[in-house]
Amino acid sequence: MNRASHSYQPGLGHGLPHDPFNSIVGPRPIGWISTRSAAGILNLAPYSFFNAFNYIPPIIGFCSIGHKDTVSHIEQTGEFVWNLVTRDLMGKMNQTSAPLPPDESEFGFAGLTPLNSDLISAPRVLESPVTFECRKTSISQLLNKEGEKINSWLVLGEVVMVHIASDLLENGIYNTANAGHILRGGGPADYFSIGPEQLIQLGRPTL
Repeated sequence: MNRASHSYQPGLGHGLPHDPFNSIVGPRPIGWISTRSAAGILNLAPYSFFNAFNYIPPIIGFCSIGHKDTVSHIEQTGEFVWNLVTRDLMGKMNQTSAPLPPDESEFGFAGLTPLNSDLISAPRVLESPVTFECRKTSISQLLNKEGEKINSWLVLGEVVMVHIASDLLENGIYNTANAGHILRGGGPADYFSIGPEQLIQLGRPTL
């Protein structure tokens, strides 16, 4: 069946009430990134463009639209922590997106507790059940198709320490459905949650 479609060139505008790109590429994991500046200032911010990029060694990354405090801190120290956002933390996660001045920490503003990491100086979020301590592998400013720099920075880091709440491990296997992950969708304020009802098991084919 040939379905009618809405087609557009992004550079000329989408012609819709809200850009559909974020809705189509989603839902996405949330990059809740905590850092410590060289001067010791703590920062915590959520990033919509986040994912895993390699298995061994484990490498995760996020993109910052604008050169924000998080990127500056990682440039200074080479370290950051990813903290899992769960359903009970989504309100506090949203608070950490507030445009605070650089010398004010989102930890205190959102009522969250910084927890010392094992291998790096950047703090973990005590309330988060899963955290990754990371060391920067690269920071690169993105380019458009003409090769011109745009106001976005891709940060990649190798996970050097993983912390998982023991109650999320069932017979040694991490239970994503029961952890209550919150994912970012499209629209001005759309989020999604994962539960057992969304679970579909699909084994790889064998020859």
